[in-house]
Amino acid sequence: MLIFNKKQYSNELLISLYEALVKPRMIEEKMLILLRQGKVSKWFSGIGQEAISVGLVQALHADEYILPLHRNLGVFTGRKIPFAKLFSQWQGNMNGFSKGRERSFHFGTNEYHIVGMISQLGAMLGVADGIALANILKGEKKVTVVFSGDGGASEGDFHEALNTAAVWSLPVIFLIENNGYGLSTPSNEQFKFKSFTDKGVGYGMEAYSIDGNNILDVYDTINNLSESIRNNPRPVILECMTFRMRGHEEASGTKYVPQELFEIWGKKDPVSNYENYLLNEGILTQEKIAGIREIIKKEIDEGIETVENEADIIPNTAFELNDIYMPASVADSVANYHELQHVVVKPASENKSRKRYVDAISDGLRQAMEKHPELVLMGQDIADYGGVFKITQGFLEQFGKGRVRNTPLCESAILGAGYGLAIKGMKAMVEMQFADFVSVGFNQIVNNLAKSYYRWGQNADVVVRMPTGAGVGAGPFHSQSNEAWFFHVPGLKIVYPASPADAKGLLIAAINDPNPVLFFEHKVLYRMVELEEEVYDDYYMLDLHKARLVQAGNEISIITYGAGVHWAKAYVKEQGIDAEIIDLRCLLPWDKETVEASVKKTGKAIVLHEDTLTGGIGAEIAAHIAEHCFSFLDAPVKRVGSLDTPVPFNMDLEQNFLPKERFKSALQELLRF
Repeated sequence: MLIFNKKQYSNELLISLYEALVKPRMIEEKMLILLRQGKVSKWFSGIGQEAISVGLVQALHADEYILPLHRNLGVFTGRKIPFAKLFSQWQGNMNGFSKGRERSFHFGTNEYHIVGMISQLGAMLGVADGIALANILKGEKKVTVVFSGDGGASEGDFHEALNTAAVWSLPVIFLIENNGYGLSTPSNEQFKFKSFTDKGVGYGMEAYSIDGNNILDVYDTINNLSESIRNNPRPVILECMTFRMRGHEEASGTKYVPQELFEIWGKKDPVSNYENYLLNEGILTQEKIAGIREIIKKEIDEGIETVENEADIIPNTAFELNDIYMPASVADSVANYHELQHVVVKPASENKSRKRYVDAISDGLRQAMEKHPELVLMGQDIADYGGVFKITQGFLEQFGKGRVRNTPLCESAILGAGYGLAIKGMKAMVEMQFADFVSVGFNQIVNNLAKSYYRWGQNADVVVRMPTGAGVGAGPFHSQSNEAWFFHVPGLKIVYPASPADAKGLLIAAINDPNPVLFFEHKVLYRMVELEEEVYDDYYMLDLHKARLVQAGNEISIITYGAGVHWAKAYVKEQGIDAEIIDLRCLLPWDKETVEASVKKTGKAIVLHEDTLTGGIGAEIAAHIAEHCFSFLDAPVKRVGSLDTPVPFNMDLEQNFLPKERFKSALQELLRF
């Protein structure tokens, strides 16, 4: 039996909590029937845990974000989402929140201030940090609540998100549903501490543990905590002890759970215990209960009938492909402005000055910060220190600590925070100190940022700056060309400028683009004196999706990007080769039209990149040329890349690793064909 304490709360509130508690239970019971009938395909049951979701959502303001998990149906019903809309989502129909592209609770809705989960559970914890950061920066007294299971709390994302929230004093409640199991793995095989409250002191934050089956305890605790956090922003750990009475999902069963646990926790059922309490107190009557249940049953039955009559989705390939990226609209469009190709926003004046690659990037980033007050920069050592490459030097003094933020060594949490900022209508630039380090945040990029717009229409307005490339004797962990890691991921854009003028105009375009952009910057090019050129001083923007014709030619087409552009230019000039050089600039999506036009003109093509050869972007481009330009070719398509080894430290070995000399031989061979 549970012991309830109504405190100062009115009978009206107590009854409303009961109504909110019964609804998800009744929906769950109906879903289990439909599952047995074969009318739904899968279900993750939260029976036995409803008091947590219901108590939470009733205690928060309607415009405060909640990031729930599989078994938090009460969050969705508590936010008054019509059952028919939810059922349509669960059935994979077009009228759901994700147009049939996502399962049960893997969706978000800004209308109801909910951001659903992805299967990599811990990923959403960092996103909550970003939403809370946006609240702070906008001066909003709001709290954000993100769920974690006891099993999911073993993931590295849990540590990163809590650590970041603590360092930045973010108003987040990290709500841990401790039901004793991560799927079938019991808690004693997940962690050795007794309670999640033990973690509080390690992060320097408050931590509480409550009975998650007692809805009045849940409501009262969160009601008081959230009010306190709104006025004194800080993160808090809240452990809710509970038990799930069904399997992880229905197909998994419960044979791995000792039967006595079901008997113990069955006596603590959150719905029946609270119902009996209200009956005993004379707050509810059997007639009132029957009336409440009849209203809920009617909504469920009508919702099921509505969804059963919805038309099946007829796949439309063009519709699917058009929903990968959020459309970007840029005012003041103009083509071929002066000598810069594909300018879409021209500079306000003709004034120029000589700039190195690194100066152009810094200049573009600074002007973007001036243009977009909602833009926040995050990265290791980027504030007082100005970044390891000094690109953000002086930014802290100009824009302040709120917008130029040093981060802990928590790449995943910071990328997730960038996504959270975007959900709140802001922009984020996350600097990887070296592109190599992005592997720690890979999941956030490929599963959160890249898929968000396609999944539920929420764009991820995040630019990830990536200092990349070899040639500086930095060895295998500071020299990789890893753009191909992301080339296979729909929803991302990959940009790789080769010149100062392009670097500035493309960076500004990337920041203006509402989609996630990985912006690669070659470290060797940063301070290369011979690369200096006249660059417009004012703000301007290039077309993010167009390749650049570096030089026209008729004998052969060289398709390349990054440092490869300069290797190709130097060699063809030295040899007097009439080559056409195409700088891709944007690698995803890449400019097929410009490449095809060049190859059809010259009849020969070689693709050059610094990345290792196998699985590199050149393979896709070569395959495309072979498929679409075959009748125009006078020779096989060649591709040249670095050796299929890690990047060596020794400078002589590194030069052998790079493809510069092999490119010369391959080019001459192709010319002779």
